[in-house]
Amino acid sequence: MRYRPVAAVLGIALLWTGRVISADLSEGPPEPPAPPPQEEKGIWAAIAYSSADVRYGFFWGADKRQEASDIALKHCENAGGQNCTVVAVFRNHRHWDDDDQTGFPYNHCGALAVAEKPADRLTPWGAKSAQTRREAEDLALQACQAAGDKCKIREWVCT
Repeated sequence: MRYRPVAAVLGIALLWTGRVISADLSEGPPEPPAPPPQEEKGIWAAIAYSSADVRYGFFWGADKRQEASDIALKHCENAGGQNCTVVAVFRNHRHWDDDDQTGFPYNHCGALAVAEKPADRLTPWGAKSAQTRREAEDLALQACQAAGDKCKIREWVCT
C-alpha cells in the first residue's frame, strides 16, 4: 500500500517533465524539412487588370515571377485601378537551354483584350499568354468575345 503514493508522485513527476511514453503512440523519425522552392528561371512578365474600373498595368523584364506580378499590380493601381488582380503571368527562356522542371510553361507573350462597351455593369475581358504576340492576342480576343461582345487588344507584352 505504501507504493501507491510513491507511484502517483513518480507518475506526476514524469508527466511534468514530459518524459512519459505511451505504448500506443509511435513517434517515429521526424519529418525532413521541406526542400527550398525551386528557382524558376526566365525573364518574367505579368499583366494586372481591374474589371471594376477597366484599368490595367503590366511589367516585363523581371528576374522572378513574384516581382513581375507585384510591379504589374502597382502599375495597375497607379493607373487608378481599385481592384487590380494579376490576370496573366508568363516568361521567356532566352538565356537558358533547359527547362527548370517547375511545370510553368515558357510563353513569351501575353495580351489583354477588353470589350469596347460595358455589358450589364461588367466589361468582358480576356487575358492569355502564348509563344507569339499574335497567338496571345488571338487567344485573349477569343476569351473576351466569348461573352458576345466586340473586343480589342488593350495591352500586349513580350519578354
